[in-house]
Parts: sequence; C-alpha cells; structure tokens
Amino acid sequence: MVESSRIAAPEGVRADARRNRERVLVAARTVFAERGIDAPMATVARRAGVGVATLYRHFPTRDALVQGAFEKQMETCGQALTNALAAPDPWQGFQQLVETICDLQRKERGFPAAFLAALPDSTAEHAQSRKHAEHGITTLVHRAQAAGALRADFHPSDLGVVMLAHCGLVAALPDDAEASRRLVAYLLQSFRADATLEPLPSPTTLTLDSLPFTSDSPWGRRPPRS
Repeated sequence: MVESSRIAAPEGVRADARRNRERVLVAARTVFAERGIDAPMATVARRAGVGVATLYRHFPTRDALVQGAFEKQMETCGQALTNALAAPDPWQGFQQLVETICDLQRKERGFPAAFLAALPDSTAEHAQSRKHAEHGITTLVHRAQAAGALRADFHPSDLGVVMLAHCGLVAALPDDAEASRRLVAYLLQSFRADATLEPLPSPTTLTLDSLPFTSDSPWGRRPPRS
C-alpha cells in the first residue's frame, strides 16, 4: 500500500541500455527472492550478466534497485488500498485488500521484504507514503467495524501480523498456492464480527515502520536507513 516513486528508464536511452536495465530488474527479483533484499549488488549484476558499473548507472543505490524491481507490485498494493477504500461494502474492500497483498507475497517471493520494509523513508516522499498507507488502513478497519462486519477487537496492526504470518508460510511452502489461500481464508473468517470466538489478547504495537527483519529471516533484513 505504500506508494512508490516511478523509476522509469530515461527517454532517449539506447535499446541495448534498456535491455540491460530490464535484465538487472529481472535478476534483482530473483536474487532478492533467494537471498533477501540485502543481497550484494554484485550478485545481482552477475546474475544479470552485466558489470557492476552498468548496474550502478541504472540504479545508483540499493533503495533505487529495490524500488525499481518491485515497482509494479508496490503500485498494485497502492491501487488495492485505493479500491478498498472506495468499495461500497467495507468488508468486501477489506477482504480484497488482504487477498491482493497475500497473492503478491505468494507470487513474488522477494516482494514481502520490499513491501514490509515499505522502502526506506529517508525522503519526505517515502515518509508521506508510509503515513498515507497507515491512515488508509486505519480508515478501512474502522469502516468495516462500523458496518458490523469486522470484529470490534481487530486492530490495524493485526494486518501486519497477517503479512508476517503469511510470509512465513510462503517461505516454507513457496509452491503451495492452496496452503496460502487456505490460510488467508481461515484468517478472514476469524476476523468476521459474527465469528464465534473468544476475545483476542491485546493487539501488538507493530506498525508498517516497525515490522521486524533479521539477516537470517526468509524475507530478508530491513535495509539500513541513511
């Protein structure tokens, strides 16, 4: 749901340079899926079959490479949040948002780290995007609760818990789409206001900015902030 700045190839770039740029992006998604988004830039360059200097000409920083590699996925999440907020039925909007995010996590194994890290907010634009996403999620949750569809003790931070749980499943069973869909269905059913369940413990203090990363986690380490 964090909006990304478009990292487009400059106008007038030669065809071979554009091809190199696309090869770098494809290689980056593969390497990030295998080794996390803190994988060496040189590893990405080798996988793409280009020199490190060529990689840095297109993407001068790791942040720019991560953003470029998952630009379409970030835009999909941003549009999913916009659509969810515009849905006449708040529960349907909430459900579609969760399903869209989890589907992207399953299809792009390197994407969870980029999404959960929400890109380093070293610029005012990134910080504003994060703030916008947090506000949108909170608004959507409150609307679904006001409509009597979402259980009253659901907290916006629970969406972060859902993403982390689903990340773990995808890391363990990357080719099992049915397991992914089943987990998401279980979770969504448990969030319904009419679910016959015991009250939940107190919500976590997690935010999009505080989701944990470690160097040995299946989704990689949060990139260091400048």
